[in-house]
Amino acid sequence: MYKDIFEKIMASTGGPIGQYREKAEGYFAFPKLEGELGPHMRFNGQEVLCWSLNNYLGLANHPEIRKADAEGAARWGMAYPMGSRMLTGHTSLHEKFERMLAEFECKEAAFLYNFGYQGIVSTIDALVGRHDVIVYDAECHACLLDGIRLHIGEKYKFRHNNIADCEKVLARACKVADENGGGVLVITEGVFGMTGALGILDQIVALKEKYKFRFMIDDAHGFGVMGPHGRGTSEHFGVMDGVDLYIGAYAKSMATIGGFVASKKEIITYLRYNMRSQMYAKALPMPIVEGCIKRLEIINSPEGDQRRAQLWKVTRRLQEGFRELGYEIGPAEACVTPVHLACGINQASNIAVDLRENYHIFCSIVTYPVIPPGMLIFRIIPTAAHSMEDVERTLDAFRDIKERLARGEYDKEIPDMAIIK
Repeated sequence: MYKDIFEKIMASTGGPIGQYREKAEGYFAFPKLEGELGPHMRFNGQEVLCWSLNNYLGLANHPEIRKADAEGAARWGMAYPMGSRMLTGHTSLHEKFERMLAEFECKEAAFLYNFGYQGIVSTIDALVGRHDVIVYDAECHACLLDGIRLHIGEKYKFRHNNIADCEKVLARACKVADENGGGVLVITEGVFGMTGALGILDQIVALKEKYKFRFMIDDAHGFGVMGPHGRGTSEHFGVMDGVDLYIGAYAKSMATIGGFVASKKEIITYLRYNMRSQMYAKALPMPIVEGCIKRLEIINSPEGDQRRAQLWKVTRRLQEGFRELGYEIGPAEACVTPVHLACGINQASNIAVDLRENYHIFCSIVTYPVIPPGMLIFRIIPTAAHSMEDVERTLDAFRDIKERLARGEYDKEIPDMAIIK
């Protein structure tokens, strides 16, 4: 029987996240953080200590970067270049940035994404054909999963960071690929953005001694941050040569928009002519490219080393402090710090309101479908712009909250966000 799509949507609960929209809108979902980007911003009319921005190296308001961004916008405007790279949007500045990225990642070539999410989806779509097999970590980011879903061939997932299951699945994939006359692509993340866990890159690369496959990583949260020089999680593990396709994003360490893929020259050439999200979309605007060049110069400089050192100082003390307080933060090794709560969504919502309204600390609640069912976390994102005083203030607040949670003070109904607003 014919059904109206709009009627179906209006009759639904709104989806896994949308079901909370009436109470969440404008407060937990789509909140408005105002003021200069950094650790101290304004929310709901008051200053808050913010732990929810992926501004890892604190570059969002770096004076040299602000200057480069402003001068780039004045020089080029935001329209230039018009069109896709393939037709009318190709420039020498784009090529320069690509050469810098390739050199930084010790690869032969690189290609810019206008948007990281779409670029990743399109890269996977371009790489694999119907006879190829994809093997991927069960907790891969949504952009990877969306790219994998487009694949019409076989795809097998392995249990998160479980090398034994990965090898079992990989052996099956190689057998199927051999029978079909295809190849195998293994996909994982350098840093898992919700848990702070590192991908098992070194263990997967070691499997190349037994199996024939290509290895791709999404290192959005590792690029610029992980490794002695910020080249990413592959540098951290010493397996840069074993990673066949390296994907980085500008949205984290660079605090802007876009991304890139780096690999062998022939592979990048093929992707340039076959990635639909880049062939049929506008090229990255010139001011962003110019600003990103300045960002990469800072990341690849002594100042970048200093900023990474401060970031890790803040991160280690924060993670150490949460563990000392008895909080579960899982296998967090990277900067992302998930504070797991053994409570329900009502209690967590009340804690979040208390943090924001009374402790003046802003951090985000994350639940399914962003993370597996049954999990509930406060996602804390340390940056080089945070101070040790910010860390101790936050740990003091969570010490109080742990005691109040045990006393049942957060068991009341979720407050009406309209009243708070």
